[in-house]
Amino acid sequence: MPAHTLIPSVLLDRVTFAWPDGSVALADVTGAFGTGRTGLVGRNGSGKSTLLRLIAGELAPTAGEVATASEVAYLPQRLTLDVRRSVAELLGVAETLAALRAIESGDADPRHFDAVGDDWDIEARAHAALAEAGLQTDMLDRRVGELSGGEAVLTAIAGIRLRGPSVALLDEPTNNLDRDARARLADMVRGWRGALIVVSHDLALLELMDDTAELYENRLSVFGGPYSQWRERLDAEQDAARQAQRAAAQLVKREKRDRIEAEVKIAKRRAVGHKAQVEKRVPGIVAGGRKRAAEVSAGKMRTEMRDRETTARATLDAAERNVREVDAIRIDLPDPGVPAGRRIATIGDGRHSWVIQGPERVALIGPNGVGKTTLLERLVGGWSTGAAAAGAAAGAAADAHTDRIGYLPQRVDSLDDAASVIENVRSAASAVPVGELRNRLARFRIRGDAVDRPVSTLSGGERFRVALARLLLADPPPQLLVLDEPTNNLDLDTVDRFVEALSAYRGAVLIVSHDDAFLDRLGIDLRLELSADGSMTAA
Repeated sequence: MPAHTLIPSVLLDRVTFAWPDGSVALADVTGAFGTGRTGLVGRNGSGKSTLLRLIAGELAPTAGEVATASEVAYLPQRLTLDVRRSVAELLGVAETLAALRAIESGDADPRHFDAVGDDWDIEARAHAALAEAGLQTDMLDRRVGELSGGEAVLTAIAGIRLRGPSVALLDEPTNNLDRDARARLADMVRGWRGALIVVSHDLALLELMDDTAELYENRLSVFGGPYSQWRERLDAEQDAARQAQRAAAQLVKREKRDRIEAEVKIAKRRAVGHKAQVEKRVPGIVAGGRKRAAEVSAGKMRTEMRDRETTARATLDAAERNVREVDAIRIDLPDPGVPAGRRIATIGDGRHSWVIQGPERVALIGPNGVGKTTLLERLVGGWSTGAAAAGAAAGAAADAHTDRIGYLPQRVDSLDDAASVIENVRSAASAVPVGELRNRLARFRIRGDAVDRPVSTLSGGERFRVALARLLLADPPPQLLVLDEPTNNLDLDTVDRFVEALSAYRGAVLIVSHDDAFLDRLGIDLRLELSADGSMTAA
């Protein structure tokens, strides 16, 4: 066993957490994380993000105890939603840097010296941290809203490394990162000092972990090895569990059949004895004795057969509990009525242009920061003004030829946090009865009381499913789906169902994604690569 698994960095003792509305996110979770790198996996809604927030101290457990080794730093899943923060704040050096600049300007207030402490070289170290993450070193005073989602994530991770906490928590850190940024993050993770707990659905990142922890039905289990090894073991365990379930089911059938056959034999014996008594072939006292003996024998047989069947059913129940149920989302997209030759949108760079028509799938790719998201936002917003959408980079533009556009933004910040799930979805499908909307939401694994929960209490994966449901359940259905990094925060089962739904969708799709495997599965008709100078090429 690796040495890092022997000493825990985080201890969880029967931890329970319930939201203010009474819904339980975690119940009686017990376990420990080691001092190395641990990938934390589990289905959307299993409580992974909530668990990280409890470890970070952002939330307090309703019951139980969380113990950590000294300082904990936390990268939240929804980091990029706070667009007002500065780069220096993301790095965690804003106060020290402000005090240092005040001293350099001649302000000798002792509070500034206390704030600086021994960190007189903080600006140089901040520049070095940004450079290590592949970012510009002169961006300390910029706002998060001016950065791409990937740049903001890398900045925050660079800040955590700069501070050097004993325990670092990263929630979906590869969201919005392009290929180069993911490679830089991988380098940082390989050389990470201290305990690192990463929630992710990124298989490449999970392969860099020393351990894999799974949160499943409030049970936290830790496996010594990366994701692929853990997955191989889980698949083997599930194969064995299904085999045991089949064997137990066959045993129940056999015991039930044997019990029925035994009852038939008892009935036949009783009938023979009764006939003999009626025909007076044996004396009455002998017949009575035989009857009592037969009843005792039949009682013992019934008890034995019943016990055997009960034991077999208990074995089946235990085997069934070990087999995991597949509860993936089901997406049935309505036909938007788009003819194959219908022009839906035009996209280009001033020199070349491409027309998106009918049920085509077009991917817009390129590094972070070149203006892909801005181009999508202006495409969606430009319809109402009738103006072509100009990208952040000069020359790139897009023009929509329909007003039925469904847009799923990268930051999923279009939801009303204070409103419930059902209220958010109804805003896009007001003509659909509430009962029908509840039935449709159930296909997205949003059921029962969950539809009445405020969006602010949802995990990133749950939040995405609400945004996706609102988009795909819109009435009338969109003719063009504009999707910006749609696989962020999704578990692997949900990605599978999403691919199936988009593949069957009869409208047009314009998608930004750094997930090559996802794009390959989607069957992209055209890939357009946007460069920093605004030029666009068919890749």
